[in-house]
Amino acid sequence: MKKDFIKETWEKNAAQFKTSHWASWGDIYAIQLEIDNNAQFIKDGDKVLDVGCANGYSAFEQFKKHKIEIHGIDYSEKMIEHALDEKNKNYAKDPIIFGVGDIRKIDYPSETFDVVYTTRVLINLSNWEEQVEGIKECIRVAKKGGTIVFSEAFWEPLVLLNALRTLKNLPSLIEHDFNRYIKKSKLEKYFSENKIAFENLDFTSVYYLGSRFLRELVTQPELYPGYSNPINELFFQIEQKFSGGGFGIQQAYVVKK
Repeated sequence: MKKDFIKETWEKNAAQFKTSHWASWGDIYAIQLEIDNNAQFIKDGDKVLDVGCANGYSAFEQFKKHKIEIHGIDYSEKMIEHALDEKNKNYAKDPIIFGVGDIRKIDYPSETFDVVYTTRVLINLSNWEEQVEGIKECIRVAKKGGTIVFSEAFWEPLVLLNALRTLKNLPSLIEHDFNRYIKKSKLEKYFSENKIAFENLDFTSVYYLGSRFLRELVTQPELYPGYSNPINELFFQIEQKFSGGGFGIQQAYVVKK
């Protein structure tokens, strides 16, 4: 039987980091930008689905922001195990529901949720055909008049950032082997051909420009391993007020059903 090395990657992360944001990603500022961007489409009273919820970190943050019923699914059993541990420990009586699930075949009836969002989930599927399956499923389970937010990583901004880095003789940023970044052009073509209205939100450009380019020119990155460079927080603060330019690898496509 062929091993699913992508799933194994997240199972190992879950076992190592448990309920920490590190189980999903170490870049807490980028995670916060994702959470804040998704939050603007959620209002009190909504029934929300977090597709690919990992250990529930972002779902809990959305629950703190809104009076909602939120469901989270993830195909990593260990991620869901830690999400349930946190729920039972601190949110036992709250309408937060977690379960093992697959974005390619979401186990909910059509038109169940007011808001459906993904956060770096489609990029963990092996190919474009599977990504389309996930897109269709997210749209299917959203109510008529509901909102679907695909918050994912995209290829074109990676190329743009690497072009800048090349000009300053910096090594290229890479796409991890467990990711399949989406081409914006391909996604937009798919939406257009299927008459799906969409809006593209570039909500991380200034942050990426600072944290993936300028920081290596104006600081000594070797002194600040990982995501600990203090310049990251400064550009996170700027990003909360200004964005744009096409450098944000993390972007969102918003569909109104």
